[in-house]
Amino acid sequence: MPVDTRPTFVQSLLAGGVAGTSVDLLFFPIDTIKTRLQSSQGFRAAGGFSGVYKGVGSVVVGSAPGAAAFFSTYETMKQALPLSERLAPVKHMVAASVAEVTACLIRVPTEVIKTRMQTSTYGALGSSSFSAAKLVLSNSGLRGFYRGFGITVMREIPFTSLQFPLYEFLKLRLSQKLGRKPLYAHEAAACGSIAGGVAAALTTPLDVLKTRVMLDTRDASKSKLPSLLTRFQTIYITEGPKALFAGVVPRTLWISAGGAVFLGVYEWAVHGLMGL
Repeated sequence: MPVDTRPTFVQSLLAGGVAGTSVDLLFFPIDTIKTRLQSSQGFRAAGGFSGVYKGVGSVVVGSAPGAAAFFSTYETMKQALPLSERLAPVKHMVAASVAEVTACLIRVPTEVIKTRMQTSTYGALGSSSFSAAKLVLSNSGLRGFYRGFGITVMREIPFTSLQFPLYEFLKLRLSQKLGRKPLYAHEAAACGSIAGGVAAALTTPLDVLKTRVMLDTRDASKSKLPSLLTRFQTIYITEGPKALFAGVVPRTLWISAGGAVFLGVYEWAVHGLMGL
């Protein structure tokens, strides 16, 4: 394969879908535990260690198109941005940020359903992802599916702005050290694991806020919901600073391992598609 070969839009779309589905299904139980640790009702009341695959149906529906949208946008933006290689980290930050906003348009509705299923927010009424989706629609309308969109974007942009420049930098340095390009999938996976773990740990407070917003089932048309700053202050004052890092260990482990699978499978799928 030539050194300057880059994946096409369709190749990025397909490879991203495969990568997203793989990682979400494989690490779903860890994500469930992390979400329950972050919920205001407490880990045990939210379900503890039981039913760790509750809400997996929404992930099956949303992970492939969400990841496909991310990678196709990311690869397109990397090629389209008129920035020199000296500004490569800036290019990767901008490309990843635009890609995340695009992916969030697909991912947030499934995240809302998933978090409420994981914490049994609707009890027996929400026995499946489909029934939970109907409850969101009946209680809050279409806007209810985008509860937490703003904080999700606020979490994802810093996360990807850390993860992808670091990922691209680690790949570049490893390629230079090994004297070849492209890297094998397992080598790219190692770079993805390190980059994902660092970004995950540093952005955990934003993830806690995202979880709390998505689990708030109050009707925004009938009562004014607290601002993100108010939520942050409430958590800090009433639960202590440790609450802002609730779930940091499973989140870091999940995204570190997930980053290895996500980016490793993506590179493997891209190389396979480009070889066809």
